[in-house]
Amino acid sequence: MKNAAVGQHLLSGALSGFAGAILLQPLDLLKTRIQQGDSVNTTIIWCTTKDILRNEGIKGLWTGTSATLVRNVPGVALYFTSLTYLRSIMAKSPYFSAHQQHSRDSSKTVLPKLSSQGNLIAGATARVGVGLILNPFSILKARFESELYAYRSLSASLLSISRMGPSELMRGFVASSLRDAPYAGLFVVIYESIKRETTYFIPTAYAAGIHSFSAASAGAIATMATHPFDVVKTKMQVRSEDRYRGFTTTVMRIFEQRGAAGFFDGASLRMSRKILSSAIGWAVFEGMLLFMQT
Repeated sequence: MKNAAVGQHLLSGALSGFAGAILLQPLDLLKTRIQQGDSVNTTIIWCTTKDILRNEGIKGLWTGTSATLVRNVPGVALYFTSLTYLRSIMAKSPYFSAHQQHSRDSSKTVLPKLSSQGNLIAGATARVGVGLILNPFSILKARFESELYAYRSLSASLLSISRMGPSELMRGFVASSLRDAPYAGLFVVIYESIKRETTYFIPTAYAAGIHSFSAASAGAIATMATHPFDVVKTKMQVRSEDRYRGFTTTVMRIFEQRGAAGFFDGASLRMSRKILSSAIGWAVFEGMLLFMQT
C-alpha cells in the first residue's frame, strides 16, 4: 500500500476503535467483572450492574475507558491496516486471490478480495500479530476494568506490570491467541461471504447497512465459537494467584469451580459487545475508506 493509503487505513481504523470503545465500554466492564470471579453468583449480570451503580454511580459503567482507548484505538487501527496490507499482498497470489468468486462479487467495498482460505489466514495472522504487540495494554485494560486492582494512572500501572518481567507482560497471550486466531479468521471469511451475498440479492441497499449487517452476523458466529478462551484469558490477566498463572492450570481451575458452564461466563455480554462493535467498527472503517477514496 502507498503511504497515503496506509494513512487512510490507520485513520479509519483509529476512528472505528474510538467509537467502539466509548460506546461499548459498559459491556466490556461487566464482562470482566463477571469473568474474574469463581462463584456462579458473579454471573448474574443485573446484580453486577446494580453493585456498580450503587457504589460508583452511572460513570462507574465507564470505568477503565482510558485503558480501553489506549488498547483499542491503536489496536483496531493496526489490525485493519495490517489486515488490508496482507490481503493486498495475498490477492496477487493465484492461490489466495478471489478470481474464482464470480459475478456475485460486486460488494460495495474498496478492500482487496481473497478466497475464503486467504481471508482465514489474513484475519488470523493480523489479529495475533497485533495482539502480540499490544498484549501489555490488554492486561492493563482488563485490570482497570477489574475491581481487584487499585491502579491510579495508566503510566504507573504499566510501569508496575513491566517491573514484574516479560512473563507478566505476556500473561494471557496464549489464551488470547487461541481466541483471536480462529475468531478473526472466521470473522473475515463470514463477513466477506455475507457481504457478497447481501450485495447480490439486495443491490440497492446502502453500503453502510450491508457492512453493519454483515459484520454483526459474523461477529455473533465467531464470538460463540471462541468464547471459552476469552474466559481463560481474563482469569489469567486479572487473577494473581498461582493457580491462574498457566494456561492449563487456569483451564482446570475453571472446570473444577464451575464445570463446562464456567467457560461461557459473560458470553451474552461479549456477544452483545462484539455484534455492536463489529457493526460500528466495520461500517465506520469501510465507510471512511469509501468516502476518502471515492
